[in-house]
Amino acid sequence: MKIAEVRALSAGELTKQLEAARKELLDLRFQLATKQLVNHRRVMMARKKIAQINTIMRETELSLR
Repeated sequence: MKIAEVRALSAGELTKQLEAARKELLDLRFQLATKQLVNHRRVMMARKKIAQINTIMRETELSLR
């Protein structure tokens, strides 16, 4: 998902996306620990997605003040 698409989401949708990304990261960590993960880059991509969503949520929070 592009950053422009993330910025267009509402607060509720951002929260849902954040929860989904955190669940995905948890699943990837379990796969990594059990040596079932094929693409190790997915862990980094999931962490980046979480960081982007958190940044956008914080930006909107600051702009509302």
